[in-house]
Amino acid sequence: MAEEISVPLKMRPLSVLRSLLDSEASGGLILMGAAALALIIANSSLDGIYFDLLHTYIGPLSVSHWINDALMAVFFLLVGMEIKREMLDGQLSTWSRRILPGVAALAGMIVPAFIYIAFNWSDPATIRGWAISSATDIAFALGVLSLLGDRVPTSLKVFLAALAIIDDLGAVVIIALFYAGGLSLTYLGASAAILLLLAIINRSGVTRLLPYLLLGAVLWYCVFHSGVHATVAGVLLALTIPLYPSRGTPDDLEKSPLHRLEHKLQRWVAFLIIPIFGFANAGVSFEGVSLAALTSPLTLGVALGLLIGKLIGVFGSAYAVIKTGLASVPMGASMLQVLGVSILCGIGFTMSLFIGLLAFADEPALQEEVKVGILLGSTTAAIVGYSLLRFAPREIPAPRSRQLNDG
Repeated sequence: MAEEISVPLKMRPLSVLRSLLDSEASGGLILMGAAALALIIANSSLDGIYFDLLHTYIGPLSVSHWINDALMAVFFLLVGMEIKREMLDGQLSTWSRRILPGVAALAGMIVPAFIYIAFNWSDPATIRGWAISSATDIAFALGVLSLLGDRVPTSLKVFLAALAIIDDLGAVVIIALFYAGGLSLTYLGASAAILLLLAIINRSGVTRLLPYLLLGAVLWYCVFHSGVHATVAGVLLALTIPLYPSRGTPDDLEKSPLHRLEHKLQRWVAFLIIPIFGFANAGVSFEGVSLAALTSPLTLGVALGLLIGKLIGVFGSAYAVIKTGLASVPMGASMLQVLGVSILCGIGFTMSLFIGLLAFADEPALQEEVKVGILLGSTTAAIVGYSLLRFAPREIPAPRSRQLNDG
């Protein structure tokens, strides 16, 4: 599904990662506003209208399900394309570039999961949410970084983006493996057949986007009914979209199907889809929320998993990799700044909310505790990470051959 063509650096288009950083940072600020607005409305006299609207049915699905199952499939399509592009032609295209963000992302998913499990080990009703605090919200985190301007070197933003992309890949695998419902072999077979057809037209050199998008819509329908969460269809479709204009011609990459679709979707996702998702899912009513709810094992497991687990996992592993000489400090950054970015990785808003909704799909009370934990952990991580980066001294280490550059 992925073409293995080596492309000279000078033939590559202007870094898509740079435009991703810009759009994600701006989109992150809008996401913050959407989440804050949802919290205000959910705790005002308009709360009835807000919750009734989310549960209103349009056709076969409620507004909430259209957002979480359909719109978010487009988000996952973009995530999948980012993963494919960065792995084949970007910041993750070589093992030397993958080591630091890769190890940090892996440890940053494992440690929060263990912290959550430690709090919820004895409760079979809540242990299912072990993966909630494993995800980093790239839009939110980059939005916070954008507030710091040039106090944060571009290399750290690239490090965070690369880490979050690998993190997203891990989240997709977790969703597919651990949060599937009752599986339908018929629809799974149909999904596999469509995926094979997509791979065939890719290998046949088809570069028009329309065939991929039409088959992608059918793939979404089959995956939706298969028991695997429908958003996985977005990632599967992304893997089949050609990275190069046509087989054997790596020139003029800006006209490739993947680059064209990615550029078209980037702003729609950053400025519309993710804010809508945030607005629809961040509305937590604090009426009747007791101290017991704030200190429940579920809430604490999520909040401390994000705040402490991400810090220990990301920074601890990054420090170890750098000290062993396998990788270097991102160019122009100090270890204190790496620590600040590691704390920002505890902002798990979008993907954490998404996994929480899947983990406790039929338990609204537990969903509320998940949201409270995510808000507590993510908000604290944003404030602490921002404050540390705001006042951290900027050090410029001597260039090293294996430093993570700014793309």
